[in-house]
Amino acid sequence: MAARAGTVDQNLIQANAEHRYRVTEADLPLSCPMPGMYLWNSHPKVFLPVQETGRAKCPYCGAEYTLEGDS
Repeated sequence: MAARAGTVDQNLIQANAEHRYRVTEADLPLSCPMPGMYLWNSHPKVFLPVQETGRAKCPYCGAEYTLEGDS
């Protein structure tokens, strides 16, 4: 039986566990919670315009996202 997205048998990030996240162009369009996070104990998905200024803050949980350029 294949693992389903968001189940406990996957290695996902705990949503809202941190308050600062570094993201890259590969994470765009950016949403909070991000796709690799557990969703069962989180807030509704909201899209964040991080590419406009390089920073964005989630209005629900206050998580801060910083867009990092390619190095």
